[in-house]
Amino acid sequence: MTLNVLWLQSAGCGGCTMSLLCAENPGLPEQLELFGIRILWHPALSLETGAEARAIMGRCLSGDERLDVLCVEGAIARGPNGTGRFHVMAGTGKPMLDWVRELGAVARDVVAIGSCAAWGGVTAAGPNVTDAAGLQYEGAHEGGVLGAGFRSASGLPVVNVAGCPTHPGWIIETLALLAEGGLAEGDLDPLRRPRFYADHLVHHGCSRNEYYEYKASAEELSDVGCMMEHLGCIGTQAHGDCNIRPWNGSGSCTSGGYPCINCTAPEFEEPGRSFTETPKLAGVPVGLPTDMPKAWFIALASLSKAATPDRLRKNATSDRIVTPPRARDANRR
Repeated sequence: MTLNVLWLQSAGCGGCTMSLLCAENPGLPEQLELFGIRILWHPALSLETGAEARAIMGRCLSGDERLDVLCVEGAIARGPNGTGRFHVMAGTGKPMLDWVRELGAVARDVVAIGSCAAWGGVTAAGPNVTDAAGLQYEGAHEGGVLGAGFRSASGLPVVNVAGCPTHPGWIIETLALLAEGGLAEGDLDPLRRPRFYADHLVHHGCSRNEYYEYKASAEELSDVGCMMEHLGCIGTQAHGDCNIRPWNGSGSCTSGGYPCINCTAPEFEEPGRSFTETPKLAGVPVGLPTDMPKAWFIALASLSKAATPDRLRKNATSDRIVTPPRARDANRR
């Protein structure tokens, strides 16, 4: 049986759709066919427009068309004054807020695509004049436009495929699991992100891990060393398998020379500092690796720095490898 998916785009940049289009090996159309995923309508990918699109949504609401999964990309603008009329779906006279609530009530499952749909994200940053929020979270707090107690027809809460943008593999794998009935509430982490990617840290598989181990730190964005100590990287705390299955087969923020900003988490968009600045207290980074006590970090960092090979110390603050590893017989003792 096919999985019928209706995809709505609300207040956001559309970046998650752009990321989805980069699915590869196989490409997006092949993966949708492979897993039996049928897109009833997507505002950027479907041929239907206007009255045709409205008719599809109407059939979903009436039950004439089975709605297995409602995917929402982008935050929901609730303003002004809770009416949602800052964002009215063209040709319907009805706010997106109302469409999401009504369709969410009849969908077997509801999936938030990206951090804006999950928590409010960048759309809700700053003074948030549109009163934007996520589907079941407002920042780090439960609630959102569907309410903390919302459960879809399957019994699941909103599934938060968070990321800014989210990885195409995370979207496809989530939909594939839903198609096979393979996603239960126990498969979601405490923030209701699918554990198949959220149980990993961005730190896992990072190409700069050798520099991290010896605390051989980059000082500028062009340097090849670890970016945790000085340049704001929080990949040791951020949940995601970005460096295990990179974008386009090779890309990730850290491999591209930019610090991880923890975009899969609520309120990442307003860290209270520059994204490329590491806040410190008495010279120790405030945001320590997950599960590591401060005393242990200080002790291990001191030992690591004392043992840093000269090769790593020189390379860390360079924009290229200036001192390659020494060739030696690995079998000699």
